[in-house]
Amino acid sequence: MLGTEFQVMFFFSALVLTLCFIIHLCSIPEAPLRDVTKDTSPQQAPQDFPLPSDKMYQYGSIEKAKNGSVNPELTLKGEKNKNPAEQTRKAMTMKSLLSALVNMPPHYRCLCLSHFIGWTAFLSNMLFFTDFMGQIVYQGDPYGAHNSTEFLIYERGVEVGCWGLCINSVFSSLYSYFQKPLVSYVGLKGLYFMGYLLFGLGTGFIGLFPNVYSTLALCTLFGVMSSTLYTVPFNLIAKYHREEQEEKRQQAPGGSEDGGGRGQGLACAVLTCMVQLAQILVGGGLGFLVNKAGSGIVVITASALALIGSCFVALFVRYVD
Repeated sequence: MLGTEFQVMFFFSALVLTLCFIIHLCSIPEAPLRDVTKDTSPQQAPQDFPLPSDKMYQYGSIEKAKNGSVNPELTLKGEKNKNPAEQTRKAMTMKSLLSALVNMPPHYRCLCLSHFIGWTAFLSNMLFFTDFMGQIVYQGDPYGAHNSTEFLIYERGVEVGCWGLCINSVFSSLYSYFQKPLVSYVGLKGLYFMGYLLFGLGTGFIGLFPNVYSTLALCTLFGVMSSTLYTVPFNLIAKYHREEQEEKRQQAPGGSEDGGGRGQGLACAVLTCMVQLAQILVGGGLGFLVNKAGSGIVVITASALALIGSCFVALFVRYVD
């Protein structure tokens, strides 16, 4: 009734997306935007500060403040609260943000590069995994006649490959749940290195021994890599940012934080851009390799990149205790 399997797939994808969008809009309350200056009462104005309780003020002290004899302590407090706002306004310019982006510290760049290598390896495997199952593991022919035995075998391999991706997703969620107790034993460095290493070994064994059951079992290691890419780099970004804030707090006079042009949100955005760059590279270059050498080259490429990435995260990525 709905047509081919592709039409059914896209129909249900659009249906789920629409339902989730409606639920998202209706289930999460959002405070309306209001004019802060109108809602701020005179008692809550940032310029008004409570008088210290350890000093006695005679009747009419407010009139003296109006006439110019303002308590110097209150003046200092007002300047303290005024400076961060001015620094924030100075920081929120396109020039300062681009400058902060270009002049990122070396450990941020190493983390972005390792994230790019990891996503390139992961996407290389995931994009052609079902085709690998149909052609290499099941020895089917995607170019055969649609009623031929070779093409039916290929379709069966693609179907089993989809189950392998399902195993990857399930194990990724389970591994993400157990990451918190694991990090207390092996640390972020151990989690990061283990994710890349297990993925590289798993894809390597799949390429060397293309068996149905061993391939499905090794799909669990894809879940380890998936969970690692979604969690560990952002934990490192948070630790880098916390370390920078502590250093600024110690260097700033009075222990106050100094506003900077590069925040945690910008660092996370740059890290996420590595995913898009990996997608561009894989989508633009891997198809040519598959046409020339077949789907088997995909698994070998993913394994090699993951093993290179495991060495990179062990040697060049900076970890904060």
